[in-house]
Amino acid sequence: MKRGFYTIMAAQFFSSLADNALFVVAVELLRSGGAPKWQPAALVPMFAFFYVVLAPFVGAFADSRPKGQVMFVSNAIKVVGCIAMLFSTHPLLAYAIVGLGAAAYSPAKYGILTELLPASQLVKANGWIEGLTIASIILGVLLGGQLVGPNISSALLGFDIPVFDTGIDTAPEAALVTLMGVYALAAWFNTRIPHTGVEMRPMPSNLFKLLPDFRRCNSDLWRDKLGQISLATTTLFWGVSGNLRYIVLAWAAAALGYNTTQASSLVGVVAIGTAVGAVIASTRTRLDQATSLIWMGIGMGLLVILMNFIDKVWVAAPFLILLGALGGFLVVPMNALLQHRGHNLMGAGRSIAVQNFNEQACILGLGAFYALSTGLGLSAFGAITAFGLVVAVVMWLIQRWHARNLVHHADEVQALLAIARSDKAH
Repeated sequence: MKRGFYTIMAAQFFSSLADNALFVVAVELLRSGGAPKWQPAALVPMFAFFYVVLAPFVGAFADSRPKGQVMFVSNAIKVVGCIAMLFSTHPLLAYAIVGLGAAAYSPAKYGILTELLPASQLVKANGWIEGLTIASIILGVLLGGQLVGPNISSALLGFDIPVFDTGIDTAPEAALVTLMGVYALAAWFNTRIPHTGVEMRPMPSNLFKLLPDFRRCNSDLWRDKLGQISLATTTLFWGVSGNLRYIVLAWAAAALGYNTTQASSLVGVVAIGTAVGAVIASTRTRLDQATSLIWMGIGMGLLVILMNFIDKVWVAAPFLILLGALGGFLVVPMNALLQHRGHNLMGAGRSIAVQNFNEQACILGLGAFYALSTGLGLSAFGAITAFGLVVAVVMWLIQRWHARNLVHHADEVQALLAIARSDKAH
């Protein structure tokens, strides 16, 4: 791997670490403030909101300037969201600002991989990036849980600045200040990311001209016989995974009686499994083999339903590791295949923006459904059953879709697979 790749990994790690810790802190901030039960669940779709709304623009923005600069600006926006939350802006609105920064960050984070590395290293690079991202999720949720827990929060609140009253009096507030420092560290790494030498594509003076281009890019990827399968699979996977992060917190409270700090550890357990699956996939799976793994998504959906029958932590931990491992093994080659097709069809930044639009729209839709269901009285067990069924059924439909392509569009599919194998060889 090129040297710049490791700088990208460091920047991504600390930014994602803060994102995931902030989620737990925001949940605790709402719970401790007596917010209705639907509001913590609504954090997930609020984070996804700007991903969907700004999707036509952030891809072009990422392609218009060096990716390191884009990532730096994005982290600065996340800090603004933290400051807003610290100064009593409603956590849902402040968390949406952080989502704005994340929406701009993602096309640059993934797009730079296709600029820096050859196609033959994309699966490996995605395995490392996803594995490191999952590690940051593990440590992030654990960090967030500990920051709002009694031990670390009391130590943080014990710091006093002579003469100056900071106004920081609660555990979530102290946690927010700490996470602002983590975002600042990520921003410093962003300044060290090298230029790749790829020609920039200037943004048009009239931004609304990007809308037809985005529609075309979205349509091109959905028409591509490999792109459509990988896009459908990753869209559903991330739509469910994004919401499962909160569902595990709610399930741990209902099934095990855990508080936020304790439940955050189980979110980390799922992420451990995902990291293991991602790393194994990066070493054992080729780009052209991605579509043969859809059955794992069906199995993952069925396993989600089985969570309802677990009420012992010693059973829950290995079960959640297995659940995460299936997802990690599935998503890494699918994500690499999607990047490969998108890069060939429209360019790195635009293809990642299309991917984010679809994935975050799924997160937004499923998250809104879960929040609404919670507001109407649906239990965590009922939500888990619904999510599991959705995953299993839709993954089965995607599998049938790909099988149909192999029958009715065999020449096109085999030609695209040959391109993937050829690029892998190089």
